Amino acid sequence: MHIALADPDVVEGNNLYAEAEKKERQGDLNDALTLFGKAAFEYNNAKLKSRYALALMRMSTLHLKLNNIQAAEDIVLNVTLKIYTRLGSKSGEMNAYKQLGKIYLVASRFSESLWFFSQQGILAQQLKNKLSYIESVLDIARIKIKKKQFALATADVNRAELLAKTAKTTIFKKDISETRNIISQKRGS
Repeated sequence: MHIALADPDVVEGNNLYAEAEKKERQGDLNDALTLFGKAAFEYNNAKLKSRYALALMRMSTLHLKLNNIQAAEDIVLNVTLKIYTRLGSKSGEMNAYKQLGKIYLVASRFSESLWFFSQQGILAQQLKNKLSYIESVLDIARIKIKKKQFALATADVNRAELLAKTAKTTIFKKDISETRNIISQKRGS
């Protein structure tokens, strides 16, 4: 009889990850960041690369919330994206591209942001992930708003709305409405 025991690194990683999520919900972002880092370490020790990459993505998100743009970028660009590529995880790569697009948008690095959101959209189409594709179109519209390309942004918002209707989803309704309002406000100023 063979009894499989759970890898202690995985168990510890899962416990730390759960605690990090709890801290994040409570608004304690620095503690959450530390705990996600510890969880990532445990997952890496256990050679559980997909969980390792996921914990790193959460760290990047927290760095972005804490306005640590360089740290957020470094984690995704230098580690996470490479892990997802080695794993052959197209959905992981797509999420990494989305994260990098967000990071560069916050940093006002619009060319890089546009490139990464475009890559997200390309992978979303390959994966037939309609929701992620619509997100990429809306994010590209946000870049065009920042660049004061309001006609192009409006075209992207209209496209996102049509894609959402075709996909029979209403989850983007608020986003689309808010983006349209921003365009109206910016055009008026």
